[in-house]
Amino acid sequence: MIAPNFRPLDSEASASFVVELSQFTGPLDLLLSLIRDEQVDIYDIPIARIAEQFLARISTLGLDEAADYLEMAARLLRIKAQMLLPRADGEETWEDPRAELVRRLLEYQQMREVVDLLERRGEERRHQFPRRFIATAADITPINAPLSLSLGELLAAVDRVLRTTKEPKIHEVVPRALDVAGAMTTVRTVLAMRRGCRWSDLVARDAEPWQILSVLLALLEMAKLGELRIAQHRPFASVEIQRDAVSEAA
Repeated sequence: MIAPNFRPLDSEASASFVVELSQFTGPLDLLLSLIRDEQVDIYDIPIARIAEQFLARISTLGLDEAADYLEMAARLLRIKAQMLLPRADGEETWEDPRAELVRRLLEYQQMREVVDLLERRGEERRHQFPRRFIATAADITPINAPLSLSLGELLAAVDRVLRTTKEPKIHEVVPRALDVAGAMTTVRTVLAMRRGCRWSDLVARDAEPWQILSVLLALLEMAKLGELRIAQHRPFASVEIQRDAVSEAA
């Protein structure tokens, strides 16, 4: 079973794993914890008892596949086996197989003490010099302060305003005088040749607005004088103009 917080090293070349636990940071840390719990002398470790407890603990924590923990377990078992080997009588050059392990434990213990000391100092400094927020003073200009501009700044501002305005559109209006009298002459001429006519007979298709208005005012004026009658039998039908019979008889 793999521990829940197993993670491989970043380097693909390495086949080992790094195990991070909240209780222990490695096999030496676990072994040192067992020694402290059992309150045994680190220079005279009961290797058989510590090895059994080490195997039981890595099994409980699910570290059966962690290479570094298994390597330490194998080392403890090898030391245990070496401790059980009989010594030859009179052997004076016997070397304690626990010596290398004790040396590593002492080095690790010393390193842990240094780390703990640095962490305590760092925590003290954080409480001694807390971080503070220093607000920057805002640049507030009084609202009623007089406006101060140089001549160049004022001209530049006017130039920017003029650039944003649109070019004014100039519409040229050509005055056209209405020729109502000329239009009345034209209508009388047409009605002299025939009794009636239509609006389209008096106004050409390309007639300008002043010409149309002149003919309209001329017809209204002549109708007012009783010279003709104007009729439109249905909406949008052609306007018919006829000479007034009464006026003609008179």
